[in-house]
Formats: sequence, structure tokens, C-alpha cells
Amino acid sequence: MSVRWLFGDQLGPHFTDDLGDDAPVLLVESRRVFARRRFHRAKAHLVLSAMRHRAAELGDRCIYAQVGTYAEALDGVRAPKSVAHPTSHAALRFARGRGDVEVLPARGFATPMPDFARWADGRGARRLLLEDFYRDARRRLGVLMDGDEPAGGRWNFDADNREPPPRGGGLAVPGPWWPVEDDVAAQVREDLDRWERDGDVTFVGRDGPRRFAATRAEALAALDHFVTHRLDAFGPHEDAMLADDPWMAHSLLSAPMNLGLLDPLEVVARAEQAYRAGEASLQSVEGFVRQVIGWRDYVWHLYWHQPPDYRDRNALAAGEPLPQWFAELDADAVEARCLSTALAGVRDHGWVHHIPRLMVLGNWALQRGVDPAALTDWFHRCFVDGYDWVMVPNVVGMSQHADGGVMATKPYASGGAYVDRMSDFCRGCRYNPKKRLGPDACPYTAGYWAFLDRTRDRLAGNHRMAQPLKGLERLADLDAVVAQERDRGTRAP
Repeated sequence: MSVRWLFGDQLGPHFTDDLGDDAPVLLVESRRVFARRRFHRAKAHLVLSAMRHRAAELGDRCIYAQVGTYAEALDGVRAPKSVAHPTSHAALRFARGRGDVEVLPARGFATPMPDFARWADGRGARRLLLEDFYRDARRRLGVLMDGDEPAGGRWNFDADNREPPPRGGGLAVPGPWWPVEDDVAAQVREDLDRWERDGDVTFVGRDGPRRFAATRAEALAALDHFVTHRLDAFGPHEDAMLADDPWMAHSLLSAPMNLGLLDPLEVVARAEQAYRAGEASLQSVEGFVRQVIGWRDYVWHLYWHQPPDYRDRNALAAGEPLPQWFAELDADAVEARCLSTALAGVRDHGWVHHIPRLMVLGNWALQRGVDPAALTDWFHRCFVDGYDWVMVPNVVGMSQHADGGVMATKPYASGGAYVDRMSDFCRGCRYNPKKRLGPDACPYTAGYWAFLDRTRDRLAGNHRMAQPLKGLERLADLDAVVAQERDRGTRAP
């Protein structure tokens, strides 16, 4: 009898629903994975908790191998093996190179790989734009459609979903659903403590109470709570940031989805059901659906559509090493309130939402020319929802513009004015977002101009950068700003 091998991000029922009830399943807990790289402690705890819970659910049909390497586990199973398409180039090469493993089509994504390939091939020389892919997916999957037209007569409510945070307070929305830890979670924590004491592994970040679903039942509970209590408030402020509210109305479902505990089609079906029942606005539901079957699938497919060396691209010639305080999540070393708050969120939870990732953490690294490969590795290791397929396109392409414009038509660089408009971080910060020169000059405002000056030759052919680059000519103090930022370098601001 063939054995179904599950990676640690293939834990939902849709990875085994084609098997008989007694078909054997292999799960491999490899300590060497954690020994090779310094992962966030909360991420290690989440992944191992999810794997061990899944093994317990499968019962006697599960072969749970706690070994040094994957090869040891697979060599110990002499039967033929099958596995759903892995989620990284390295894992796929390993699986295909074995000779005793059948690699099945990918699961856990809304758009199958052949459908994406047909869509991409049909575009000829045109760019593979997210918006076009998203609309095609909506039509093909029948999501938020009224016949042949999009629900509400509009494909995209993004322009309505860019409101700053409410003045004078947070969102009037119930807090997120939180899991209750059990004996499995406690045993994982004890094992991680022992591994660290033995010197086998080291971690970054803190491992507080688990904040993300680790079982199918927990994931369904988190989905239901979000749709029932938080989805309606999600859209308008999805790009806003609040220092004292890291969660706002975000779903916190990226981690269980990327563990394979939820299928994206069931997630968007539940969200659309809320819209059809009048329980959530189209504005919010469309924004959420676009994240799930639009952006998430788009990133997945671009990861496979691009050659494996895409991860090594460095179009802006950024070569600064990731500074120690950033790598170690030392939020207390940072005085810039936005950056300190974002680092503290990663340190404490292994998570911040997409705007701190892009416009605070990524923006700082982009402005200072941090090596994109090092930053990609950091995001992969330090975020609970971070996997190779997630972070390579998001960081190399979207955040650092290291791919030269494959994903984004211009770099996502901005000054302090954006942070000031979209957050409450600048209130009480020692830096002034309106200043680019002097001891209280905002590192983002000054860093923006220094970035444009450093990359002007490489960005000169980008028509969307023509106006920002022309702005350099109006700065009488440009030389002083550039010298100031050169002196600041990658020290903690």
C-alpha cells in the first residue's frame, strides 16, 4: 500500500481526502531543519504543535518519524510513497530526486498550476498583473459574481479600503479568537527548551501563548469568529496601523492557511456567504477575497513561474548586511516608534500585518540598501506564516524591488508622511516626519531622499519614478541629507 507523505505545511484534510480511511500517512519531524537556521521560537512551536496534533488525529495510520533528516525517515519506509507538490524548490528537488516518491499536483491553492500557466501564456508579452489574474480567478471560480458581472458592479474596492485609523481610538471590533493550549503544546515547549539547553538549536523571538490555530478545528473556529465578528470592519482600515492594536480587524488566518489547515476556497466561500446574508459589507468581503484568492495565489504561482534564481536577483545593487539589532528583533534599541513597534510585534508574536511588513520593515531595509537575500531569509525565519514561496516573491519582488519590476511597477519606498497619515506612530516619536535634516529628522523621510539619490541611475528608465526623481532637483539640502543618512547607515534609528 502506498504511503502519503505530508510536509508540515500540508496538514488539512484536502491533503488526504483521496485516500482510504486506513491508508498510512507519514509525517517527518526533522530536528535538523531547526538546527540549520535560527527560526522564531513561536514559529517552531506552532509548526511542531500542528504536526503533532495532526498525527494524533490520524491515530495508528500515522507514521510519525522524529529523526535528524527527511532522508532517514523516507529510507525507513520501504513502501511506495506519494506527496502533494511541495511548497519550495528545494523540497521539490528532494522529493523528485528520491525515485520512490510520486509528486502529485499542488493542493491548498485556488488556482491550479495548469490554469495559471494557460493564463500567463495567453498574455504574450504583457505583464502578469495581479488585478488581471484576480479578475480571471473570480470569473473562473464564480466568486463574488452576479452572473457575468462582479458583485456590486465593481471588481475592486481597494480605493475605499485605504482609510487611516480612526481618530482618538481603535476599531470598534471584538478581539481576535485565541486558541487554548493543551498538553501537546506544552510538550512541544518542553522539547524546544530541552533542545536549546542541549545546544542543538537556537531561536529568535519570544514564545508566549500561542496566537494561531494549530488544528483543523481551531482553524475553523478562527475562520468563523473572524467572519462573524470582524470581517465587516476589515476593509476600510486594512492598510492602517495602530501602536496599541497590532491585530485591528485582520483575520490572522494566514498561518493556518499556510499550514494547510484551511483551503482558500472554503475561506472565500464563508466570506461570500456573509456578504450574501447581509452580515458583512461588499467593501470588506471583496478586500479579503482579493487577499486570499488574488494575492496569495498570485504570489504562489509567480514563485514557480519565475526561475529558481529569481531569489538571487538584486536589481538595485543592495549589499548592506542585515544589522544585528534588526536580525535579533531588538525593538528596545530603536527609537523610531513605527520601527520599534513593528519589531516588537515580530519579537513577541512572529507576526505583524501586511502594511508594517511592507511600509515599515521592508521600507527601512529598501532605503538603506540591505541585501535582499538576507532580508528574505529573515522574513522566512521570523514570521509564523513565512515559507519560501511566500517570502521570495513578497520580499525580492514586492518589498525590495530587487527583481527590477517583475512584480511591482515601482519601488515601495515612502517617507514619513505615509506612516504619519496611516498610523498613530508619529505621535510622541522623537523624530519629526516633516523633517529630513537634523537630529530629529525622520529616518524614513530622510532615508527616502537618500534612497532616490542612490538609485537614480538604476530607476531612471522607470516612468513611474520620473516625478519622484525630479523632486531631487528641488532639494537644496540634498547633499547634506545624503551625508547624514550615510553617517546613520544601518544603525538603529
